[in-house]
Amino acid sequence: MTVSEAVEAAPTRRWGRALRFGAVLTAILLLLFGVPWWTLVASGAGWPTGVAAAGTVLFAAALVAFPALMVLGHGPRRLDAAAVAGDTMLGVIWVLFVWAIAGNVLRLVLAAAGVADPGRSRIVVAAVLGVSVVLVAWGYVEAMRVPRVKRLDVALPRLGAGLDGLRVVLLTDTHYGPIDRARWSARVVEVVNGLDADVVCHTGDIADGGVEQRRAQSAPLGEVRARFARAYVTGNHEYFGEAEAWIGRMSELGWDALHNRHLVVERGGDRLVVAGVDDRTAAGSGLAGHRADHAAALAGADPALPVLLLAHQPKQVSAAVTHGVDLQISGHTHGGQIWPFHYLVRLDQPTVSGLSRHGERTQLYTSNGTGFWGPPLRIFARSEITLITLRSA
Repeated sequence: MTVSEAVEAAPTRRWGRALRFGAVLTAILLLLFGVPWWTLVASGAGWPTGVAAAGTVLFAAALVAFPALMVLGHGPRRLDAAAVAGDTMLGVIWVLFVWAIAGNVLRLVLAAAGVADPGRSRIVVAAVLGVSVVLVAWGYVEAMRVPRVKRLDVALPRLGAGLDGLRVVLLTDTHYGPIDRARWSARVVEVVNGLDADVVCHTGDIADGGVEQRRAQSAPLGEVRARFARAYVTGNHEYFGEAEAWIGRMSELGWDALHNRHLVVERGGDRLVVAGVDDRTAAGSGLAGHRADHAAALAGADPALPVLLLAHQPKQVSAAVTHGVDLQISGHTHGGQIWPFHYLVRLDQPTVSGLSRHGERTQLYTSNGTGFWGPPLRIFARSEITLITLRSA
């Protein structure tokens, strides 16, 4: 192929990719909105014409409005009102979609039991709507509440006796966003400050939006108390816009931004390396010097010392194993956030939640996250502030 032919072919390939993406997205949206519509409106419940027409118009309007709201809310304009409406719609339609599928399984059971339409379909509609309303209401309360403290002990064989009982508090995925949660943020910090932490960590995804947009919500982080260190690393959401600005903001608030570097904590004559790496998406951000670089993060560290690594995504653990890390702490997954989304998360990440072992030395703790992204819902995946007590052998 000549240079001119390659130049001509490039736009064709880009258009082809765009068309394929558009077709896949359209199919997903039709399925996401279509299954609940069919289950609730058109499946045989025998609704009066006016009710069926109103239901159809409602679903059609939501289908058309949803992409526009998401673009306005999360695109370049970042209109918070649009983001709240689009995110809430996403959460509600996901819950309806999941339980509409379950409702159609119930439909088969009722059919086998001899229950005929329209009674059969109306039972399904009542069940789907009843379960969905309860879960959305409960999920909203769970999302907006101050997270519970999850406590666990993690034994690190290489940890010296002087550091036995070191208290590490993990925050992650606070996602300060279009819903103003400044008071929530302050209450989270109150809980953290009651835990008598030696080290407090934030493993990224601080906010959705720029520093100026989320200044009030992030301000309470400056009041976090820790005996030895407050350490922060970037998450993938920082690279959607203002990663450098968020690193600067956390430094302004008194945190150590571990941008592929480490610090050392010492107590009782024993030492622990606390290292951090950029999110795995950093290399594709176009920002100079941003990438997950474990070698740089550990450069100059005594290889005999135990290592606590901050890395936003659990899948970064493979590099942690290669570099002999003792414990990696991560977020990113939200524990799935809205059941059963964790099954999809598991396709991309090695773990969704909890403590796991990788290789001979490395352990990984994956938090459910402190906040939420997008839909203000948490269903069967409650948020957490994590207190990890390190134990020596």
